[in-house]
Amino acid sequence: MADATFDIVSKVDQMEADNALHQAQKEVAQRYDFKNVGASIEQSGEKVLIKANSEERAKAILEVYEAKLIKRGISLRSLDAGEPFPSGKEFRIETTMKAGIDSENAKKINKIIRDEAPKSVKSQTQGDEVRVSSKSRDDLQATMALLKGKDLEVALQFVNFR
Repeated sequence: MADATFDIVSKVDQMEADNALHQAQKEVAQRYDFKNVGASIEQSGEKVLIKANSEERAKAILEVYEAKLIKRGISLRSLDAGEPFPSGKEFRIETTMKAGIDSENAKKINKIIRDEAPKSVKSQTQGDEVRVSSKSRDDLQATMALLKGKDLEVALQFVNFR
């Protein structure tokens, strides 16, 4: 019997991220506490830029955006939000979406699989994803459960289970 495999990836559904951004923009435009204070959230290239006249309001807009991402099923581990920084008379926060598993996190995942997963399970890094293989599908499912229970710095999805 051929080996069963699956891939571990870290991707963000861009349509859902855009929908979350648009919902956050609507809420910021409608909320009374954001009126007449120069509060805005907008996309500029790959980044999402949050602007407000105070650091607290900028953080509040970020919280609104995070809530919309959670509602849309996007993990906050995929969101890389910077600290508020002053820019002229306003405060700004730049956020980006992380995609792909970097080499450091891939090494951590491979080490967890090597140390704690069933012995028949093998893993290897392929670009920005990790391929996991085994003779037993049950061992692969146990490995998925093991990785879901770990607190890693990236949001993991399991795809191409064959």
